[in-house]
Amino acid sequence: MDYRDYYHILGVSRTANESEIKKAYRKLARQYHPDINPGNQEAEAKFKAINEAYDVLSDKSKREKYDRFGSDWQRYQKGGNVDWGTYGDSPFGGGDFSDFFETLFGGSTQRTSSRRRAPNSGLGIDGQDVEQSAEISLEESFSGTQRMVQFHSPNGQHRTLTVKIPAGANTGSRVRITGEGGPGVGGGKRGNLYLVIKVIPHDRFERRDDDLYTKASVELYDMLLGGEVRVPIMGDKTVNLNIPAGTQNGRTFRISGQGMPHLNDPNTRGDLYVTLEVSLPTALSEEEREFFESLRSRKSLAHQS
Repeated sequence: MDYRDYYHILGVSRTANESEIKKAYRKLARQYHPDINPGNQEAEAKFKAINEAYDVLSDKSKREKYDRFGSDWQRYQKGGNVDWGTYGDSPFGGGDFSDFFETLFGGSTQRTSSRRRAPNSGLGIDGQDVEQSAEISLEESFSGTQRMVQFHSPNGQHRTLTVKIPAGANTGSRVRITGEGGPGVGGGKRGNLYLVIKVIPHDRFERRDDDLYTKASVELYDMLLGGEVRVPIMGDKTVNLNIPAGTQNGRTFRISGQGMPHLNDPNTRGDLYVTLEVSLPTALSEEEREFFESLRSRKSLAHQS
């Protein structure tokens, strides 16, 4: 066996601690695992080297010897001071790759063999998480809803799950379905399936976090003299909004607690902001026209005086 820089193989420094070494190993083992790279001999070779490096650097005694002897590690190993069990001069020398894989990742224990389990036996790799997108309406986000999610399980079977989407879910919210992601290897647990939510824009309300924004058309007379307007809110309901006399066009009013429910506390809601827009009459009666002309004349005279 040629000398190999195990630190370089795992991409860690020579001062890396146990946690850093394990983290680097798991990342690389998942990347180059034969199950993820079927038929890729280069990936298989890298996977073997990664496991060889981890086997040495994760063992305090072996690491000390490796750090001490450096390039003489191969000769020292063949001298019998490093116990590789029945695998020969290296972790992969005396048995084929499938045998090593089973002992490393906790495969079948029913095989009749005198081989002992490799040093890293039982160290599985968790499966990858999987994401799917789902569009919902603002009304569905307000009340909560559900979606049928279809996907293929590792054995190729078609599966359908009903996923509950909680009230208050917003664009970017992720609903986790535990254990329905990619399969683990060597006893590692399965990943999770995440449903990534997108809320479709609404034709009346604009959502900003848990607050809603809308506009309401108000008669000129109510803006001038004061009045009341019915404002739609979520849930196919309306509320009364009192308008003070002399309200300017474009003024915004806040209606507390009539926004969207908080995702983690659906009993608490955001606010509704209503911007008033004056609705000007398009067809004046003769009497109305005379009235407004009279007002204009009086205003003109007031400015001249």
